[in-house]
Amino acid sequence: MDRYIEFHLLPDPEQAPNLLMNVLYGKLHLALAELGSGDVGVSFPDAQKGAALGPRLRLHGTADALARLMRINWTAGMYDYVLQSSVMSVPSDAKFRSCYRVQAKSNPERLRRRMIKRHGVDAETAARKIPDSATEMLNLPYLQIKSLSSGKHFRLFLQFGPLKEEARNGVFNAYGLSREATVPWF
Repeated sequence: MDRYIEFHLLPDPEQAPNLLMNVLYGKLHLALAELGSGDVGVSFPDAQKGAALGPRLRLHGTADALARLMRINWTAGMYDYVLQSSVMSVPSDAKFRSCYRVQAKSNPERLRRRMIKRHGVDAETAARKIPDSATEMLNLPYLQIKSLSSGKHFRLFLQFGPLKEEARNGVFNAYGLSREATVPWF
């Protein structure tokens, strides 16, 4: 994971930056799912807790992995909205961190149905054990993504692990995320 490509959103008076990032990331997700190789990770160097992800998206991997991804031409239709760098070397003094998805327990009714199904309790018991106040709210940056399987939109909340001196190898999912593997952070 010694190379990266950076995508920088251009200012657009008609489109909010977060909407453009959602579209760009949605296209990336489709390409990563098509490849299915698990060797490309993502980072958002401008992300802040509870705020937007910022205007930059980086893809990390080997030169070969990034070349395979870019051959898919997944950025078609985004050329007017994004500046794309060439494949560049990761700085030697870069730190490392994991970027992974966090899911909120934000729907008490769904949790109750799950409890009824899995544990065989009645609706009244489930309602008592999981009150409406059990809704979990996350203060994390997120992307609004359309599910390929259900067609519904959902928020993909992102958590960033602590900075580390050493990289950790692992497999990235079709979103370019991993709890175990790290990406360079600079």
